[in-house]
Amino acid sequence: MSNPLITKNKKALFNYHVEERFEAGIVLTGSEVKSLRAGGANLVDSYVSLKNNEAFLLKAHISPYQPAAMQNHVPTRPRKLLFHRAEILKLQSRLQAQGYTLIPMSLYFKKGRAKAEIGLCRSKTKADKRENMKKQEAGREMQRVLRGKNN
Repeated sequence: MSNPLITKNKKALFNYHVEERFEAGIVLTGSEVKSLRAGGANLVDSYVSLKNNEAFLLKAHISPYQPAAMQNHVPTRPRKLLFHRAEILKLQSRLQAQGYTLIPMSLYFKKGRAKAEIGLCRSKTKADKRENMKKQEAGREMQRVLRGKNN
């Protein structure tokens, strides 16, 4: 059974090296769940913050659900993430190291519940990004050549 993907943070893989990935539940309101089922979410520029042994998803945009009208939610409100205590302690110790940050990689449904894939990331340098783009362009060029030979 595949997990229905809601949204993916494509910029995260371009801007960060992902060291480790974690799965977390998200505390949502009813209108937010309906909006996610309709595909109304965006993770660009969002991040995870740890405070008082709790994790929060910040700046994630979940579009308002139109039929909810007056009972709607604030699109970019902080949302609590559900981690095991041991995971939070592990993340806190890892975040003490210079240059690490927690970035949401994707949102999806698992057994009817909204989940977030969180990556423990280290920022890429401009040189890393340029090298990555060169590799992608070389791969595209190889595909073009191979397609040209097949025809």
